[in-house]
Amino acid sequence: MAVNPDEDTEFNDALRKNQPPTPSPPNSPKLQDVLDDLTLEELQELGEEITDDDLDRDIDLHRRQRLAQERLQQKRARFGRVYPIGRDDYTREVTEASKIDEEGDEEEKGTGVICFLYKDGIIRSDRTSGHIHTLASRYPHSKFVSIVGNKCIADLPDSRIPMLIIYRKGEIRNQLIAWGADRERQLEELEALLILCGALDLPRGPLGERRAPDGDDSEEEDNDMSSRMRSAATSTNVRAPKNIRVQSKKDDSDSEFEFDI
Repeated sequence: MAVNPDEDTEFNDALRKNQPPTPSPPNSPKLQDVLDDLTLEELQELGEEITDDDLDRDIDLHRRQRLAQERLQQKRARFGRVYPIGRDDYTREVTEASKIDEEGDEEEKGTGVICFLYKDGIIRSDRTSGHIHTLASRYPHSKFVSIVGNKCIADLPDSRIPMLIIYRKGEIRNQLIAWGADRERQLEELEALLILCGALDLPRGPLGERRAPDGDDSEEEDNDMSSRMRSAATSTNVRAPKNIRVQSKKDDSDSEFEFDI
């Protein structure tokens, strides 16, 4: 006798209760996400192969937006390396440079400037120098400058080397003194601290949106990245800006810019 699976019997009811749920089909990727993953050349090739007029217009619009954004990014990426400076250059290359807004910056946030005070031959200073050069290349919107410590601050003791003084909008945002003296510091720790104090801006996606360094812009990943940055910043030797007092005389001479610790 054939069994009717739809028949309302105790046996069939037990089978239905113990039957594993039907798996849901995976979500199809959004067109925007697919296009974001393509290069400009791939977008052009795809547009030439598509026969659907509406889809072709969407692809062409996306490609033109990407081109415009890349041109803007190239204009904004003004730096990309570490610039050696002298004491006489400090006001112009650091304080005043931090007041300059990026092209198209409606928030007028100024420029993040990181001044790296170093001394060759000190292991922690040499290691930090490598990290500074990596970050300068990774964040071309921020300006990195370097100067021998005692040429910037007279009689600066080696115990305070390396020192990083962080500016934005003409103000000292923070400073790191004797970075790495307590333990060997990692690149990610320095990167996290510079992001948290506003010296570095998160990289932008294909259409200019801010993204986490790993490229995932989801809210969950952003929150997770913030947690990782704060964790990396825990128990560091960050000093408050008040530890360094900057004095500048009233005239415009860079040579009369002085530090007083």
